[in-house]
Amino acid sequence: MNRTDRLLGLLLELQRNRTTRAEDLAAKFSTSKRTIYRDIQALSETGVPIASLPGHGYSLMDGYFLPPLTFTSEEATMLLFGSGLIATHFDAQYRQAAHSAANKIEAVFSSKLRDEVKNLKESIHVVNYDAVGCNGTAELLRQIRGAILARKTVRFRYHTRYATHGTSEINTREANPYGLIHAGTAWYLAAHCHLRQSMRHFRLERIADLEVLDKQFVRPPNLCMKPGGEEQRSITVRALFEPDTAPWVRESPSYYITSMEDTACGLLVTLTVRFESQILPWLLGWGAKVHVLEPESLRRLLATEAAAILEKHSAADITLSRRSSTLVS
Repeated sequence: MNRTDRLLGLLLELQRNRTTRAEDLAAKFSTSKRTIYRDIQALSETGVPIASLPGHGYSLMDGYFLPPLTFTSEEATMLLFGSGLIATHFDAQYRQAAHSAANKIEAVFSSKLRDEVKNLKESIHVVNYDAVGCNGTAELLRQIRGAILARKTVRFRYHTRYATHGTSEINTREANPYGLIHAGTAWYLAAHCHLRQSMRHFRLERIADLEVLDKQFVRPPNLCMKPGGEEQRSITVRALFEPDTAPWVRESPSYYITSMEDTACGLLVTLTVRFESQILPWLLGWGAKVHVLEPESLRRLLATEAAAILEKHSAADITLSRRSSTLVS
């Protein structure tokens, strides 16, 4: 990166962040702190009002803004597509804000760029069936967002699909809400659970009777909200899929997969779970196309479940046959 690009990049970083340390800027632009010091001095000499806070870093003085940026047709299209996707996944207040932002972006386009963006938008389609409000999470999103901003603890009833022994249960939780995550087709609340005394991710569709309490909490510094939990998944599962099934397994993978390896005998898939019952429905869905190699306890569980399915359907066949005979007679 040449110096001109780096100076512009530094200015954008300072405008984007309230305070930025020299070491962080050096790491971002792959240079030394000494170079950053010289660049900051150069920006200051050109009239950019940069404040230096000992122990904290650099910041722009309030009221300073860069002139409007210009966008390529690809950049402009992605901005508009992004606002459209955000509008789909948020409640009415944020949908309106996203549409308003898109209109403001389009308003500053030249006629030529506006036509290019229109053509690109017409040639790209994003199909999304998970609009907020269809699954009853819109009001929860509004309540949780307010609790996050106010930094207040919430209480709710939560339907846990897999409890300690692999069975479902409903219990009451109190948690400090840190953020919201949209993953796949669902919203999750990232929060510190008072019951588990650790970070948890609660699926909004399983939350009921949410109440915002009059308890303030302190948001921890350097918080990471990304879904994890790998340390809690202590059971390793290895399953071998027949070669002709491998493409479909790759197309519809399980959340618990940690690795996939092509072998002479088929696709070897490794998964880690907390309970064997977590992966049971996914494995059963592949029928005889999958062979579980380990653990032995999961092999027995699969066999028991398959036997129960056979028994139930055999009994159903007998019942249907008797009903048919009664109707004929």
